[in-house]
Amino acid sequence: MDIVWFRRDLRLHDNETLASAVERGEVLPVYCVDPREFAESEYADLPKTGPYRARFLLDAVNDLRASLRARGGDLLVREGPPEERIPELAAEYDADTVHFQTMPATEELEVENAVKAALPEATDYERYWTHTLYHINDLPTPVDEIDDTFTPWRKEVERNATVRDSVATPSAVSVPDAEFGEVPSLAALGYDDPTVDERGVLDFRGGETRGRERLHEWMWEDDNLRNYKATRNGLLGNDYSSKFSPWLAHGCLSPRYIKNEVSRYEEERVSNTDTYWLVFELLWRDFFQFQFIKHGAQFFYPGGIREVDEVWAHDETAFERWAAGETGIPFVDANMRELNETGFMSNRGRQNVASFLTDVLEIDWRWGAAYFESRLVDYDPCSNWGNWAYQAGVGNDSRDGYFNVLSQAERYDGDAEYVTHWLPELADLPATVAHRPWRMGPEEQARRGVELGVDYPEPMVDIERRYEELANAR
Repeated sequence: MDIVWFRRDLRLHDNETLASAVERGEVLPVYCVDPREFAESEYADLPKTGPYRARFLLDAVNDLRASLRARGGDLLVREGPPEERIPELAAEYDADTVHFQTMPATEELEVENAVKAALPEATDYERYWTHTLYHINDLPTPVDEIDDTFTPWRKEVERNATVRDSVATPSAVSVPDAEFGEVPSLAALGYDDPTVDERGVLDFRGGETRGRERLHEWMWEDDNLRNYKATRNGLLGNDYSSKFSPWLAHGCLSPRYIKNEVSRYEEERVSNTDTYWLVFELLWRDFFQFQFIKHGAQFFYPGGIREVDEVWAHDETAFERWAAGETGIPFVDANMRELNETGFMSNRGRQNVASFLTDVLEIDWRWGAAYFESRLVDYDPCSNWGNWAYQAGVGNDSRDGYFNVLSQAERYDGDAEYVTHWLPELADLPATVAHRPWRMGPEEQARRGVELGVDYPEPMVDIERRYEELANAR
């Protein structure tokens, strides 16, 4: 009998880890609820996993168990560090082999290595790379030599590599008699059930079943793929982007499955720049996964993989205002309040709030990355820390400029619909005023019924002057 240890691969479709083990016979599927994932972050006084992602994860584990049961199997759930629970189970069930997904981020690799070291002598292990579009062994250049800039890497991969075929879903799963245990509740993990804010773009629910439903609805029923590139910078509504990222981050959707559906869509409906762009985004995701294999813990250094000599501020009061959406800069605040109330924020919003924290406030980018880790329902270590490092100018493809949140707001939210959606206290202001309320004098504030410092915060920084300083410095 073999053990299948599920990690961030909470699905049956295109899962080589499960399929390979099932081919050999009886298996014991296992998921470990690691208490360290719900402990306090190293960088902030926050749990590493916030309530929205915790709920999504438990949904995904429950859905995985239901799918296994539908095929005659089950999922054994244990609480505790995997390096303790997996070897214990291997010894208890005299397992021949432990099959598991390998992952590139440092903490995940440390856990994997600890599990391998603690296995009984008689138990072997098999690792599988299952979470990227392109397999690590198929890259044209060895991963430790790949380009640190995305575009040349992407072009090389598209020109010289092939996406592997998807792995078939097992039709039956045979398991031994076991005490399979219960999936813990949110309350047992110390969370209240987060409320669903009706202003959110989507009620994100975890699991392979829901992930595949979301893909079918967005791509096929609502026919959104044909316009993806044109709409992906949207801010409101559930269709401006695919929003597959939470299911990708937890392994509920395989990137190869998404690519196959894009190819089918191109054959049956239309093939254009928009359809390609969804695959392009999967390549960005791949890029950061492989970069973490190459650079490892350097991604968590203040100066990042570029070893930038930057002295970051550690102003807790300013950081807390940013985190709470109380900066007095409406476009920043609206995005942060959406994140806090729903566990999600658009890609455009993420770039802007990160630039505000690192470029305007000059606060340690790792604080922002850790805050996103706690709050995001679609948190992925490599994508999150890689993108924050990029935004802070210490990572891959790092830009030499900054996002001007004022011009970005006026470009992507010209009518202030997004800002007033999340900041209803500004709803009666004209769009130009809603984006720059500090320009109102006392009389206009009284006339419009918005008193700064009372109804909405005064800006924590003279943002227009700060952008003048940045422009002159660069």
